[in-house]
Amino acid sequence: MKYEELKDEIKAAMKAHDNVRRDILRQVHGEIKNIEVNERREVTDADVDAMLKRVIKQTSETLEGSIKAANNDERTAMLKEQVEILEGYLPKQLAGDELVALVEKTIADLGATTKREMGKVMGALTAATGGNFDKAQAAKEVGSRLS
Repeated sequence: MKYEELKDEIKAAMKAHDNVRRDILRQVHGEIKNIEVNERREVTDADVDAMLKRVIKQTSETLEGSIKAANNDERTAMLKEQVEILEGYLPKQLAGDELVALVEKTIADLGATTKREMGKVMGALTAATGGNFDKAQAAKEVGSRLS
C-alpha cells in the first residue's frame, strides 16, 4: 500500500463514518509518522507494508488474549474486523505453484546445491518478493530441492 493511499483511505472512512476502519488506519498512520519523525526520512511503500504487518500481529495478539479471557464480545468482534481490514491492504502473498516456480528459479540462479545454502536462497526469495510469500511453504520447497 502506498502512503498517499493510506491517507485517502482514512479520509474515505471518515466520510463513511466507518469508525473501526478509521481508527485502525489512523493507528498505522501514527506509526508511520513516528518513523518519519524519529528516523528523519521519507517513508517507502515497504515501510507501510511492514507497519501493516506489525499492527496486524499486535492486533491479532490482543484478539487472542481477548478470546482467551472471554472478554467483551463487542471488543472481540471489533478486533477481528480490524485484522480483516488491515489484511485487505497487504499485497497478495505468493503461494502454491507461483511460489514453487520462484523457488526453483532462485535455486537455479544462485546455483545452490546443499542445505547449507538454504539461508542464501530464502534471503534471495525475500529480496525478490519483499517478503510477500508463505515462508513455511517456501522453506519446505527449498529443503526438498537441496541435498
